[in-house]
Amino acid sequence: MKLSVVIPAYNEAESIPETVSTLYQSLERAQIPHQILVINDNSKDNTLEVLIGLQKTISSLDVITNTGPNGFGYAVRKGLENANGDVVAIVMADLSDSPEDLIKFYDKIQEGYDCVFGTRWSKGGKVYDYPFHKLVLNRIFNNVVRMMFGIRYNDCTNAFKMYRKQTLEGLKPFMSPHFNLTLELPLKAIVRGYSYTVVPNSWTNRKHGTSNLKIREMGSRYFFIMLYCLIEKFFSRNDFKKKV
Repeated sequence: MKLSVVIPAYNEAESIPETVSTLYQSLERAQIPHQILVINDNSKDNTLEVLIGLQKTISSLDVITNTGPNGFGYAVRKGLENANGDVVAIVMADLSDSPEDLIKFYDKIQEGYDCVFGTRWSKGGKVYDYPFHKLVLNRIFNNVVRMMFGIRYNDCTNAFKMYRKQTLEGLKPFMSPHFNLTLELPLKAIVRGYSYTVVPNSWTNRKHGTSNLKIREMGSRYFFIMLYCLIEKFFSRNDFKKKV
């Protein structure tokens, strides 16, 4: 079972070498057939040049430039369209996600699940240097989602997730152009009846640069996607349900 690791990257020239190299070494050590697919989201720094240099020594690295429209969601969506693996994981470019957790997800999805979702806030999950204001907003919003959808999963906005390729086909059309795609994908999977399991994962704050997530800009977009998925849940009459 081949794994595609989709990594959106915008101005990540400082972070991307360690991220890609560490992922590659871990996946090779675990003997997992894989593709590392980095989507350069029209970076203004030398991210593209760094990636081209990495391709000389990392044979599984593919690079695509998203010339536009740009945004986290657009970049990930371009990656999902070009991933050639049987299963696809979304990983952040700043190495906030652990390669060892990625291997755990890969092992878990082989048990037959359609999706594997990470949680940083349950037993076994860990966070390192998580900004306090983001922590407060994260927990409030995720608890709202949990109560509105009647689910136990408590980390829907966590980008670190894995999906079977055919599951992603069943979640189309994708709507989110920005970070709210991290909410759209799991909520659609849950609402449409795809099987999933939750695995604790760790999160470490970036070493270089600043996050591209702008909380003020994203608030209304997250709520829009949440409401859209709620409407589908209660009014779609199962038109989009997984076909058994």
